[in-house]
Amino acid sequence: MSGLEAVEVRLSAVLAENPEFRLDSPFFAGPHGRNRLTIEGLACAKVHLGSICGSVRKGIFDINASTYQEEGVPFVRIGDLRDGLLDGTELVFISEAAHRAEWKTALSRGDIILSKTAYAAAALVNFKRCNISQDVIGIRLSTSGRKRFRAGYIVTFLNCGYGNALLEQFFRGNIQAHLGLEDARRVLVPEFGPRFQQRVEEAVWDADAKIEQAGKLSQSAEATLFGGIGLEGWTADDSPTFVRQSSEVFSAGRADADYFRPRYQSLLTLLRRQGKTLGDVARLREDVFTPEAGRPFNYIEIGDLSSDGAATSQVVAGEEAPSRATWIVQEGDVVTSTVRPIRCLTGLIEPEQAGCVCSSGFAVLTPREIPSELLFAYLRLPVICELMDLHTTASMYPAISTGDLMRLPFLLPDEETIKKVKRQIRAARAARREAHGLLERAKRAVEVAIENSEAAGMAILKGAQP
Repeated sequence: MSGLEAVEVRLSAVLAENPEFRLDSPFFAGPHGRNRLTIEGLACAKVHLGSICGSVRKGIFDINASTYQEEGVPFVRIGDLRDGLLDGTELVFISEAAHRAEWKTALSRGDIILSKTAYAAAALVNFKRCNISQDVIGIRLSTSGRKRFRAGYIVTFLNCGYGNALLEQFFRGNIQAHLGLEDARRVLVPEFGPRFQQRVEEAVWDADAKIEQAGKLSQSAEATLFGGIGLEGWTADDSPTFVRQSSEVFSAGRADADYFRPRYQSLLTLLRRQGKTLGDVARLREDVFTPEAGRPFNYIEIGDLSSDGAATSQVVAGEEAPSRATWIVQEGDVVTSTVRPIRCLTGLIEPEQAGCVCSSGFAVLTPREIPSELLFAYLRLPVICELMDLHTTASMYPAISTGDLMRLPFLLPDEETIKKVKRQIRAARAARREAHGLLERAKRAVEVAIENSEAAGMAILKGAQP
């Protein structure tokens, strides 16, 4: 029976806090079982999450995409939970009326959101207010709970290796696992000292501030570039009716009215002043990835791009490689989503991400004689994303072909603008890296406190190497 792992559990232990009478081995044995015993064996006090909460609620069920709005009250879905905070990359909104009607699930800054479906995750609410969808759970600490626990510490614990495993242990279901409200309430949270919890939470809020700074720097770079290529004075002509010569239609090889709108024709005229295309300043990188069983890889998919263009990745086993895991990327590459390009999802590959694999939903571009930062900022300009969207086909998943992408016009700004854009994008990337470092350090500090001592965890927060 080589390799067999068995554990003996008393019936009283099986029945303890186990109303569903679960007997599945992952609940008691293996990594999850050992992880739970580690938390239960801590010398500090432990509490069930539900005992310190004033409200634990699942999100709105009877709401659908047709009711989403361009602005209003932020409506948080599972994809908005990123690195312990809420990310606004693909954020949608609901009306004030819908928000008021569902006031019981309303949350505000400092509350907690858990993933309820598919995978374990937690996030601290960093919006002034929001409401939540059915695939997440909203948590608000009680008055007494706030006296003992910091929400930022709880979120960090639930995202570190130990806390995430505790959450994962309670996920159930065959087709798509989910976390029940009662199970969420039963998750154990170790009660470390108030000073340690405060320092952990401060790291989370500092990271949030750095992410906000990164976003503003990226926006400044885009504004600099927009003016630098002479579009600042451009006025869009959105006339509802217009006339075009048949020769123009045949020359373009298309007859859809949207393409010939004065708005786009005037924009194209401006961008074609130098006669350059995207293909003149960048080449498509098409280094194909071949997965191998037993060899994990870092995978970047569309949902891994943040609102400021930072790309994260997930480790995936070679034998579980998604069919869309296609392109190998290198440092300085720019990846842009060819699917629904109107979302402005473009990322810049960091040095440590060289060799990662990205989805076939991206076009991977390697700049030629221009800085990566310039190409990155150019492809994130809303007007360029509009032009990309103009060339999409299909209705369910509208996508632009790489051929059409590389034929888009490119306008090179003056040297001073290039330097300024490059400087701003690099500053934004530095701020994003600092944010990531703060969040990782906070998680590691909690893990060290569990493995060693609270003092050792505090040392990590103060900058000591783990």
